[in-house]
Amino acid sequence: MGESGGPPQITEVHRSSRDPQQLRSRLESWFADLLPAGAAPMVRELDAATSANGMSSETILFTAAWTEDAGAREERLVARVAPDPADVPVFPEYDLERQFEVIRLVGDLSSVPVPRVWWSDPRGTATGVPLFVMERVDGLVPPDVMPYTFGDNWLFDGTRQQQRTLQDSSVDVLAQLHNIDGAEERFSFLAHADTGDTPLRRRVNHTKAWYEYARGSHRSPLIEEGFAWLDDHWPSDEGPTVVVWGDSRIGNVMYRDFRPCAVLDWEMAALGPRELDLAWMIYAHAVFEDLARVFELPGMPHFMRMDDVASTYESLTGHTPRDLEFYTAYAAVQWGIVFVRTGLRQVHFGEEQMPDAVDDFIRNRDSLERMLAGTYWS
Repeated sequence: MGESGGPPQITEVHRSSRDPQQLRSRLESWFADLLPAGAAPMVRELDAATSANGMSSETILFTAAWTEDAGAREERLVARVAPDPADVPVFPEYDLERQFEVIRLVGDLSSVPVPRVWWSDPRGTATGVPLFVMERVDGLVPPDVMPYTFGDNWLFDGTRQQQRTLQDSSVDVLAQLHNIDGAEERFSFLAHADTGDTPLRRRVNHTKAWYEYARGSHRSPLIEEGFAWLDDHWPSDEGPTVVVWGDSRIGNVMYRDFRPCAVLDWEMAALGPRELDLAWMIYAHAVFEDLARVFELPGMPHFMRMDDVASTYESLTGHTPRDLEFYTAYAAVQWGIVFVRTGLRQVHFGEEQMPDAVDDFIRNRDSLERMLAGTYWS
């Protein structure tokens, strides 16, 4: 962070110590096995993607060229690669076959704009690292670094109508996803194996297990208080179970003309109540809005308001969102875990000093504390 009173100097989190160039020859050999005989594939312009967003799977951009039906073919592709365990990854495991399958099914069963998926090597048998390959889509992403609420970017500089178009069309993505019929059967592989008698119970218990991994040898009293609060405020009716995106924030979407053209990052996809995605989308903006307020920047207080998002969602689906305070608090707890884990990663890479208390890593600490005290929504 920068000095108090000025915008924070946030840099991209160090995510990998792997040299992506080592993948080139293995990718070419793998593609030669997948493509027709004589295709002679070549991988060009291979490079690790530099992005203001994302702290999960690594992203490698490249162009693949080969011969097909006596003609030349060229595709601009993306490889999503599991992070090296030595790089202190955010999540304890990266099931890339699961991600590959959920993207494929969402593309087949809905109008949600997801990239076409090409091939998957979930165990790294051919390439040496677990990965899958999908098409590369061109578009604009609301930046995380610096947060789009800080200004000087395409979303902040858009008109109110353009911003509203982006908000409503992003909510429509959730509506389309949640309206997939037979989600529990078609996406049964997304069901958590954790203990619990409902999908939400299993989801929260899965998050508790993630926290135990993410904290390492440290404990976060605030996050543990958050889990206790959730247990005390559990919804009386969780509603229907749908397929949820999990990481449903606009920073994981590519846009053209302020409308989604590619929905990305499905690591957190699961089965559960619709409100998981709604609250995450709302609170993900609130985190950035709070940061803008701390540094006395104008921010975007008119954007992604809870009542607006809920009203739009209801008009699209006929479902009235409920217990959004509970789901927002759950989102805040998860964001706290992310901040703890990424803070420990920065210590690992020498980018931060270890604070006296691990809760000092939690950038959404103020809002989470106010939720637990019952003053956030007052």
